[in-house]
Amino acid sequence: MQAWNTGSHWLQRRRLLFLAAAAATDTAKIAIAVPQPSARRSPLSFPRDFGAHPQSRLEWWYLSGLLFDGDAPIDAQSQPRYGFQLTFFRVRGPAAAEHPSNFAARQLMMAHAVLSDIGAASLSHDQRIARQFPGLAHASEQDCDVQMGAWFLRRKDSREGKDGTASHYAAAMQGSSHGRFDLALQLLALQPTLLQGEAGFSRKGPGAEQFSHYYSQVQLQGEARLKLEGRQSNLRALAWLDHEWSDQLLGAAEARSADKGVGWDWMGINLHDGAALTLFRLRRADGSTLWSGGSYRTASAGLVGEAQNFAPEQVSMQVLKTWRSPTSQAQYPVAWRLQTPVATFTLHALIEAQEIDARASTGMRYWEGPAELRNATGKRLGLGYLEMTGYAGAVKLA
Repeated sequence: MQAWNTGSHWLQRRRLLFLAAAAATDTAKIAIAVPQPSARRSPLSFPRDFGAHPQSRLEWWYLSGLLFDGDAPIDAQSQPRYGFQLTFFRVRGPAAAEHPSNFAARQLMMAHAVLSDIGAASLSHDQRIARQFPGLAHASEQDCDVQMGAWFLRRKDSREGKDGTASHYAAAMQGSSHGRFDLALQLLALQPTLLQGEAGFSRKGPGAEQFSHYYSQVQLQGEARLKLEGRQSNLRALAWLDHEWSDQLLGAAEARSADKGVGWDWMGINLHDGAALTLFRLRRADGSTLWSGGSYRTASAGLVGEAQNFAPEQVSMQVLKTWRSPTSQAQYPVAWRLQTPVATFTLHALIEAQEIDARASTGMRYWEGPAELRNATGKRLGLGYLEMTGYAGAVKLA
């Protein structure tokens, strides 16, 4: 892909929908034998940890963001035209690592590509599944370089910066939704990598095994080329990248129901002042909160502050409004009141009808879409993405 200019003036001043128990193809279900997890906590090291971790049971690179017209800086007055999501999932497959065949399913990969047209209140999405195989699907262990066919996400350093600052990401989803849209992105990280939780160790439940290694690249800014139904547009992009890998998140299969989750609600918001807000909660079958957390990192005048991490008792996520899917009949929260140690906010979906049918890959439906963060007076503070799983059936990860 042609290298684009990522040095324009406005640039210089911003999961896991994975069914590890089975992966669906068009013709069959692939049963995955999952070994018992072990608590492995290790400090993150870059650029190595930008890459894949095949020893972990599941992993994902989750890129989402908003697209804007024009070439002015993105600020509180900028109105997004589109939202997008490009996600790559990797799961340890049923074949042993030492299996002699090149065709053995040692590692399986899936990918989702989604484009949300905010003005039309509609979405287009596509999904893929394959075993890792050279030229077909791969995830490098050295750095962020994941690819499935004409879809990819790659990172390189634009200049020296081991903390992730100046990471340059190139991404593409070509031939998506049966050729309805092609999207190519060039993004630059203007802030250091945000280590979630305790230096990248993120608790996800009361059990010792319920954790992930988790970092985010927030306030990614850059350029996009979108071809939608034959018409091409050059746009600006504001994005967020999550990378997580884990052996267990929702509780062991044999755990009591009180210690198990059926799904989660997650939001990542790039604030207009350069700050970044992450919030999540894992839910039990009765709708109560099993675990919650998140972080808030300040930024002002080009200076980035330390991230403040939230303990479960410091976070409250109250549903204000729901939307019912006409296909699954699942009822998704599309407006929230969020209480954090920093402030009380509200979050509002920009489009309500954002349920994604991913049963041909991850085996489930989920809700994913662009959202805006507001203060107590209704003023927009930032933009980002909201993800909700487990409303159209429990997420099965064991």
